[in-house]
Amino acid sequence: MEKREKFSSRLGFILISAGCAVGLGNVWRFPYITGKYGGAAFVLIYLVFLVILGLPIMVMEFSVGRASQKSAARSFHVLEPKGSKWHFMAILAIAGNYLLMMFYTTVGGWMLAYVIKMIRGEFTGLTPDEVGGVFNGMLGQPGSMTFWMIVTVIIGFLVCSLGLQKGVERVTKFMMASLFVILIILCIRSVTLPGAAEGVRFYLIPDFHKITEYGLFEVVFAAMGQAFFTLSLGIGAMAIFGSYIAKEHTLTGESIRICTLDTIVALLAGLIIFPACFAFQVNPGEGPGLVFVTLPNIFNQMAGGRIFGTLFFIFMSFAALSTIIAVFENILSFSIDLFGWTRKKAVAVNFVAILVLSLPCVFGFNIWSAIAPLGAGSTIQDLEDFIVSNNLLPLGSLGYLLFCTSRYGWGWKSFIKEADSGKGVKFPQWSRIYVSFILPAIVLFIFIMGYVQKFVK
Repeated sequence: MEKREKFSSRLGFILISAGCAVGLGNVWRFPYITGKYGGAAFVLIYLVFLVILGLPIMVMEFSVGRASQKSAARSFHVLEPKGSKWHFMAILAIAGNYLLMMFYTTVGGWMLAYVIKMIRGEFTGLTPDEVGGVFNGMLGQPGSMTFWMIVTVIIGFLVCSLGLQKGVERVTKFMMASLFVILIILCIRSVTLPGAAEGVRFYLIPDFHKITEYGLFEVVFAAMGQAFFTLSLGIGAMAIFGSYIAKEHTLTGESIRICTLDTIVALLAGLIIFPACFAFQVNPGEGPGLVFVTLPNIFNQMAGGRIFGTLFFIFMSFAALSTIIAVFENILSFSIDLFGWTRKKAVAVNFVAILVLSLPCVFGFNIWSAIAPLGAGSTIQDLEDFIVSNNLLPLGSLGYLLFCTSRYGWGWKSFIKEADSGKGVKFPQWSRIYVSFILPAIVLFIFIMGYVQKFVK
């Protein structure tokens, strides 16, 4: 078995973990949900739930990874009490990472395709309907969609094949640094547009009257769901990075830094989108089409829009690729831990596996579009996303919570000892009742409500 690499620096751990957390949930889903549910008031509620929901579970994932020195495929085997069956959690983790990549690689391919479309000026001079037609046309072309998916997979595994320090850490550092530079450039451009001030007010000044338009329960649940899903917790995607770090710093302090970076990216993404939407009188709650239809229309009307549009989709591509590379690293670690493969063999086998597994999502928009697994209008991607987001993430998170707090699992004392090793912020001892009973109930509620919203009309 290959010797386990470690991060070359603490910064590498923080940036890679943040890159895994950032993903498209922050820069794609967060802005349109914020737009739908009233702007700044929703953001405040979201931030509260990020702290009380996401942060504790992140600390637990990191702790399990660092204590076991294994990926989620073997970490429960190492830490569980003798004779217990917690290691079945590994099945959820492995399935979650593979399923996530079965559709995430396709979406990452869309981002790369749009970078090229912007550079070539394909949207210049098009009407709003024609801009929408470009996206729909892309979805209807299985050859083009497959090509961009393959490019995404090649980039991800090429980086991972170079190793943790020379590949994953080095490239992710560059992408995250570039991502922040592009974000700042785009924010400055957006907030200085004529008429952008109204969008800034909508986004930064809370108006709690807007919440009443949808109902407090719906808004709170939306904020709760976004805070929970944005970090992709529950499938061991973070645990692997815990296994790559030393015990010099407490895991609560590191988790706070990662959540802060994740949140900054989300907030800055909104600061690009909302001022631009208000400047050009576009509804910021347009839904998933905001990125691929609404924003290209805005760039069309903006001076220098082709340049800024290209920068925006480079930023989106880096956000997608940072998550893809992080999850690919997880998948490779599964193979190395379970089968004792070299990294080279793990890359070769999983490269083929991910290519094949990604095809149903690609074909679900065109040659298999007649398949509607979740009802009329749904796609194979919707089913894959539902399995991950509404099942594996909440159930996996519930498993981590119970494993780290129950005397029948790893246990509270073992968890606290690992989480608090090193210098920095300690995990609050007073929160034991909350994370042992209240937080699992909240996660279970999110799980149940996911089904209610999906299937109860």
